[in-house]
Amino acid sequence: MKSNLKEKDDVCYAQPKTLEQRLAIANDFTKRFKYDVPFGIDEMSNAANDAYAAWPERLYVLDESGRISYKGGNGPFKYDPKEVRAWLAQRYGEVKHPEATPAAAAPEKKS
Repeated sequence: MKSNLKEKDDVCYAQPKTLEQRLAIANDFTKRFKYDVPFGIDEMSNAANDAYAAWPERLYVLDESGRISYKGGNGPFKYDPKEVRAWLAQRYGEVKHPEATPAAAAPEKKS
């Protein structure tokens, strides 16, 4: 994506050819962007991607034992974060933080 280019977010990486390269990219990303949420790294065979059909986007919730307890629809048309939020609230209780809202556009500066 254009937003990933060096003059923007600078998150363009060469396609990894080894698991070590894939791990290095993930580690670089998490450090640079202070991404502190744990996530998994797929093997080079992309077995997890194939098994969970997460492309182009899909939300999963794993339970305490690591099993899938919620599987959302394929995006972009069946990708529904509000549905996940409601599911989590029903299963675990009301969510404590406010729902994310799009940032308001900054007013244009006049020169």
